[in-house]
Amino acid sequence: MKNLKLMATTALCALTGITPALAQVTELGAPEGQVSIVAWPGYIERGETDKAFDWVTKFEEASGCKVNVKTANTSDEMVALMNEGGFDLVTASGDASLRLVAGDRVQPINTDLIPSWKTVDERLQNAPWHTVDGVHYGVPYMWGPNVLMYNTEVFKEPPTSWNVVFEEMDLPDGKSNKGRVQAYDGPIHIADAAQYLMAHKPELGITSPYELNEDQYKAALDLLRAQRNLVSRYWHDAFIQIDDFKNEGVVASGSWPFQVNLLKADGQPVASTIPEEGATGWADTTMMHVDAKNPNCAYLWMEHSLASNLQSDLAVWFGANPSVPAACTDGRGMSTAESCTANGMDDFDKIRFWTTPVSNCSQGEGACVPYYRWVSDYIGVIGGR
Repeated sequence: MKNLKLMATTALCALTGITPALAQVTELGAPEGQVSIVAWPGYIERGETDKAFDWVTKFEEASGCKVNVKTANTSDEMVALMNEGGFDLVTASGDASLRLVAGDRVQPINTDLIPSWKTVDERLQNAPWHTVDGVHYGVPYMWGPNVLMYNTEVFKEPPTSWNVVFEEMDLPDGKSNKGRVQAYDGPIHIADAAQYLMAHKPELGITSPYELNEDQYKAALDLLRAQRNLVSRYWHDAFIQIDDFKNEGVVASGSWPFQVNLLKADGQPVASTIPEEGATGWADTTMMHVDAKNPNCAYLWMEHSLASNLQSDLAVWFGANPSVPAACTDGRGMSTAESCTANGMDDFDKIRFWTTPVSNCSQGEGACVPYYRWVSDYIGVIGGR
């Protein structure tokens, strides 16, 4: 059965100006027979892409819950889908999760109903992108950096700076980077520009790529407008980016380890690196819609998502890090301590994780440019304005 519990948090009041009333499941009943999930590409695999990677089939057999997946390529797309409704769960990144909480689109999670919660990495259990005033609004899933993917025939040595995608130059093969690089088709890419400026224009005083005053924000937009002259495509579909690296002459771009792994498996000359400026990154959380029609199956999936063999195999498949550290070493899946280290398991503190920019920030009340400006201005950048 599904029992309701009203909750209010001061943080949400600050974001929305209202007191939210959210539902929390306090007791589970019989599975409804299905669960509908909005997920990033590659996150919910049933062996269709590669038969070695399937963490859906056995869950369906054991739980009686058929898993329906809607793939989304950007956080904004995920927020839009959850606003429309009709889904039970979403694998939200930090630049979407608090928007979903503030918008009353997701409900608090009762961790007592998730036995494997205790196995979650302590660095993630109370992470600010899914925890508000001590209330958990999701279950950690995967995390990792946004890497610089490059063509190893063009770059004999890994690029040491993100400048290869931000500034016009000749690459090591003697040809210009103009028309041979890509950028992410999402306003959160402004943070990548801001992080680059943190290293190259310290006089701007940027301390967080997600907290930008007007001058810092203008500098980031100016850098992105210059980048616009170099970019062959703004990517948001992982598989289109893969095809562009294979067939369209793209040689460098910010990317996810998922694309890198698939291209390598296909024998393509690609590799990835985190340049000297560091990287933004994502820590994704499985969150439950406030009006989920299948809460019992949703909770069963959230528990299943923390199984160390699923976490282990997904980490290898996506090139990411499990939210359950034991998945690296317990031998229940494909991950090893070495593979987790290679995926950046030890670099948690070096990654600036995606979060939604708000105007009230560490620089002061109303000092930072809010996210709605990022959205409209980035559309202008892509459009050449």
